[in-house]
Amino acid sequence: MAMAVPELRSLLYRAPFTKFLLTLWVFSFVGEACKDVTFYVPSTLEADKIIGRVSLKECLSSADGIMPSDPDFRVLDDGSVYPTRAVVLSDEKRSFTVQLSDSKMRKQKEITVILERQKEVLTKRHTNETVLRRAKRRWAPIPCSMQENSLGPFPLFLQQVQSDSAQKYNIFYSISGRGVDQEPLNLFFIERDTGNLYCTRPVDREEYDVFDLIAYASTADGYSADLPLPLPIKVEDENDNYPLFTEAIYNFEVPESSRLGTVVGTVCATDKDEPDTMHTRLKYSILEQSPPSPGLFSVHPDTGVITTVSHYMDREVVDKYKLILKVQDMNGQFFGLISTSTCIITVQDSNDNAPTFRQNAYETSVEENTYNVEILRIPVDDKDMVNSANWKANFTILKGNENGWFKITTDPATNEGVLCVVKPLDYEENRQVTLEIGVNNEAPFIRDVASRIPTMNRAMVTVQVRDQNEGPECKPREQIVRIKENSAIGSKINGYKAYDPETKNSNGLRYKKLQDPKDWVSIEEVSGSLTISKILDREIMAPRNDLYNITVMAIDQEGRSCTGTLAVNIEDMNDNAPEIIQDDIVICKPRMGYTDISAVDPDEPIHGPPFQFALASSSPEVNRIWTLNQVNDTAARLSYQKTVDVQIYSIPVTVTDRAGQSATKILRVNLCDCTHPSQCLLRSRRAGITLGKWAILAILLGIALLFSVLLTLVCGVVTAQKGKHFPEDLAQQNLIISNTEAPGDDRVCSANGFTTHTANNSSQGFCGTMGSGMRNGGQETIEMMKGHQTLDSCRVAGHHHTLDSCRGGHTETDNCRYTYSEWHSFTQPRLGEKLHAYNQNEDHIPSQDYVLTYSYEGRGSPAGSVGCCSEKQEEEGLDFLNNLEPKFLTLAETCTKR
Repeated sequence: MAMAVPELRSLLYRAPFTKFLLTLWVFSFVGEACKDVTFYVPSTLEADKIIGRVSLKECLSSADGIMPSDPDFRVLDDGSVYPTRAVVLSDEKRSFTVQLSDSKMRKQKEITVILERQKEVLTKRHTNETVLRRAKRRWAPIPCSMQENSLGPFPLFLQQVQSDSAQKYNIFYSISGRGVDQEPLNLFFIERDTGNLYCTRPVDREEYDVFDLIAYASTADGYSADLPLPLPIKVEDENDNYPLFTEAIYNFEVPESSRLGTVVGTVCATDKDEPDTMHTRLKYSILEQSPPSPGLFSVHPDTGVITTVSHYMDREVVDKYKLILKVQDMNGQFFGLISTSTCIITVQDSNDNAPTFRQNAYETSVEENTYNVEILRIPVDDKDMVNSANWKANFTILKGNENGWFKITTDPATNEGVLCVVKPLDYEENRQVTLEIGVNNEAPFIRDVASRIPTMNRAMVTVQVRDQNEGPECKPREQIVRIKENSAIGSKINGYKAYDPETKNSNGLRYKKLQDPKDWVSIEEVSGSLTISKILDREIMAPRNDLYNITVMAIDQEGRSCTGTLAVNIEDMNDNAPEIIQDDIVICKPRMGYTDISAVDPDEPIHGPPFQFALASSSPEVNRIWTLNQVNDTAARLSYQKTVDVQIYSIPVTVTDRAGQSATKILRVNLCDCTHPSQCLLRSRRAGITLGKWAILAILLGIALLFSVLLTLVCGVVTAQKGKHFPEDLAQQNLIISNTEAPGDDRVCSANGFTTHTANNSSQGFCGTMGSGMRNGGQETIEMMKGHQTLDSCRVAGHHHTLDSCRGGHTETDNCRYTYSEWHSFTQPRLGEKLHAYNQNEDHIPSQDYVLTYSYEGRGSPAGSVGCCSEKQEEEGLDFLNNLEPKFLTLAETCTKR
């Protein structure tokens, strides 16, 4: 057929004889029968065992679809026939058809395959006839289609489904699938007895393009006479959708200098109808262009690509075009559906217009000696887009500015050329300057324009220089003068010379010194000559060979001035003797047999090396042991005899420069037994370590302190041997600690031989000789021993003190210590009385400050301080120190707080 089936149906859909032609087409598509093929097989066929081979190419050479009608068999591409399961042939013959199809050529053919064996009797089930009749097999998928948007009448008959089993049984038909029991529901139904398939309403192909139904054939008691039959129903497309552009308005840009065939952009349209049919074959075209002439653009009918068809676009004439685009389906046929869209094409600027001067010649003036001033603005015209690189101008001075007097720039706001003077002009030298100015754009010209017009427009500018009364001129700016080093004070030399540009001489000018770093010279006001005021020393300059600059100002009678630099070249004199660099030298014997010494001279080389080295010692022994040999112009080698002793030698060496200046230096040479000089240097440092006066004083003070401690201990022992007695008030016979601020164990000895212990610079306890203070839960535990006895409990100011065995060490017995019973019998009653008294106020009423924190005793307590047990030692009540025995006076003075 010349046209595709869907296209034919679309064209003929509304014609009166549509149904008739459609019927003819469907029947023409039904496959033709090819030659039957017969295979002789046993009664039982095994699964997947080849039965035979059918020649498919002889029936349909280009078959791309092979479908056997019997699901118990399958046919491969080479024609091989296999059972899909074990099959028992109950009849003498069994046949099925192989349906071949060519989708491209739209052809179908059938091959009947016959399996023969000995005839057998069939088992009947609800047979309608006693005699079996052979009929053409219908239980196979039959191509079926329906037109979308069908006008009816509904229900619309589609086709009849029949089963071969209907010849033997009463068969009932049913269907399932989308359109029946799935959405859209109840679109199709089948007559139960006849197998006629109907559609109940129109269908939109864009929503449902195919319905895959399943047909069933069964007897009244539910026996399935045949396998379920796939029944696809294709919905044939109708051209019921307009093609639509993807955008309502397209915007493209194209340079104005584009050549023919330049791609501007691509438009695109879509169609919801069936793809690859005439309904979706689109054609593009341009309906209208605005401005209408000339026609500059075209669109490819198939791809939608817009290109240029002319190179005469001029943005300066038309900068934007509007196209009305059309798209039509049915391959652009007159009966196709049409849609339109708008395309805006903006022409981009290209540099096709050169900037031009408004005049060919300009004239301006400037006063001499002025610079960094604007003297002229030069406007230009350019038709290209304003503020683009094609419009912005670049100005260049082509001629007349060889001395760099002028500079021309572009004003970005006005695009004018701004001519400025950057170096002062001299009226006496140049009264008029002629400049040639050129202008072009920042962007280069396009190729076509560059070949037609000159690349640079030119204009002439005449600059008149106006005369003014000038001040003095300091030319050259730097003038050099030579002065010998160490010249006599008061010597006169030539100074800086300036001149008046009008008179070309120095008459009437006055000079002033502005800067003289070392104040070496003074300047005469009228003549400008220099007078040396201090001795010039070249060696103190840094760098030494640099020029010494003096800044001078020249002033005329009107007060105008100029400044210049007088560069003084100080000529060197031989006023410095050479000097040996080394001071201390270490020579490892016998590893090193010599050492090299070198000298330097701050004078210029003409007064410097070569140097002469010599031993300056008059001692015969030095001259015998040591020898000095020249190495080069600035160094000599000091050697020694191998038999000399290892020690330190002092060797005087004289060095003389080429002009006769000499100096002598005593070298300290350490002849050492070592392998490397660093070893001797380390020994020297160790041997050189001596005690200073402050270290000696610290040692003496330490010894004195040690003697005072020993004296205190001796005094305590002697006093204890004289007798044991307890004073009435222990607190008044104890020595007060002196300025102990750090935490630790502080011990002082009382007048009766007891040791007083102070913890945290606050509380004192009477526990004899005490070991280390031990803090337990915030309480102070103080240990006391007399022999091997310990004091278990001793409460002082609310604190519990225990005495252990002096913490891991042997405790020596002391005569000034008391037994536990003696200490206990004396302290218990007295402490009880004092505590009872301290617990009452002046009216003998129990006080509220009896039990207080260790570090806080309250305020207003009548008991006051508990003496040695208080946190803070009272300053009063120290008069008892004046009544101590003479042997304790020294200790008292040491322990008393000063």
